[in-house]
Amino acid sequence: MQAELEERFQEFVRARWSHLVRTAYLLTGDAHHAEDLTQTALAKAFRSWRRVARADNPEAYVRRMLVSCNSDRFRKRRVTEALTAAPPEVAGRDETASWADERSALMTALAGLPPRQRAVVVLRYWEDLSEAEVAEALGCSPGTVKSQASKGLAKLRTYPGLVQLAGGAVAGGQGGGR
Repeated sequence: MQAELEERFQEFVRARWSHLVRTAYLLTGDAHHAEDLTQTALAKAFRSWRRVARADNPEAYVRRMLVSCNSDRFRKRRVTEALTAAPPEVAGRDETASWADERSALMTALAGLPPRQRAVVVLRYWEDLSEAEVAEALGCSPGTVKSQASKGLAKLRTYPGLVQLAGGAVAGGQGGGR
């Protein structure tokens, strides 16, 4: 029985690893922290895999664990990192550089959001979850999701790097969402 549970867990990890790491990256802004965060959440999921596997949506269960583990990072003492607006050296411009600049601007803007707003924005607009799904993942009400999304998007709209990239579309309030 234990071997069967372990096999089901391993299948889950193989199928969802990259998706969970991508979500963790958006929550943390750092690839190494994202992998550590994902491993921590999966270790906790493994310890209670019987309960997780019985859930209607094991991925949503693990995603909630991921968000909780990320919140735990802020409760512990840690060394803060200083993010810079631009890399020290500028390479030649091409499409890849432009994409990297856009990604850098987005990650810097997301890093400027408080953890709860960042989690709501990532889950709501990157993961494209409904307000109810985000509320369930974060353990809060849909109203809290709405207010945190509104505040987070308002703050992102004021970030100069994003306004320039979007050609004013973000500042004008045009964007995704349900």
